[in-house]
Amino acid sequence: MRQILLITDGCSNVGESPVMAAAHARQEGITVNVVGVIDYGTIGELGSREIADIAKAGGGLSRIVGTPQLAQTMQMMTRKTVVQTIQQAVNKEVKKILGEGSLEDLPPAKRSQVVNVVDELTETTSLRIALLIDASASMKPKLPAVEEAIRDLALSLEAREGQSEIAVFHFPGRSSSEDAALDMDWSSDVSAVRSLFSRMKMRGATPTGPAIFRVLEHYRYDKLDEHRDRLERGERDEREGMIGGYVV
Repeated sequence: MRQILLITDGCSNVGESPVMAAAHARQEGITVNVVGVIDYGTIGELGSREIADIAKAGGGLSRIVGTPQLAQTMQMMTRKTVVQTIQQAVNKEVKKILGEGSLEDLPPAKRSQVVNVVDELTETTSLRIALLIDASASMKPKLPAVEEAIRDLALSLEAREGQSEIAVFHFPGRSSSEDAALDMDWSSDVSAVRSLFSRMKMRGATPTGPAIFRVLEHYRYDKLDEHRDRLERGERDEREGMIGGYVV
């Protein structure tokens, strides 16, 4: 299961539309959740609207929070999205069996069994979350809270039964030509998160759309690598089978 968790104060101002980028992510089976840490006033209102639109296009959840609630909100959203995705898959299977029926049409005992399966899958399903952190100048005062929230999220993922991996990106990148920078590649090692924030340089622009596309690119390369590995394993098995047959 794949997610992008965007942490921003909204108001992107460079490059492609972040709403369009989130829609692309959804088409590729990647949910986009957005946590907004915004300021008050007109800019905050514009940011809130953009945050809601990005999450809607990405099939995810959006929340506007103050820095004290950030860690709790990130954990809640991650879990809730996993549950929703699993429930959608289960409901599809139920519809295949019941026609136009739904989970509510099942007898109580059967319905209870399905709920237990959803709960179990929530804890055991493999999960990959790409954290995408707005490091524009306006986010600078909020970064310590973001850092603490990411550590808490990493610890909660580590406690899951299923495999959980995090990759961390920030935007804008380290130069004017870099929309987003990869700070940590896929890892289930919580301790690696601690050294990230010293490497982030806060800069003025907010290229949220291009940054989402950068994360999608990373997911795509990942899938290509997995596909290549499967092909190599298949070719190796085939060769071994041929040699075994010849020897026999």
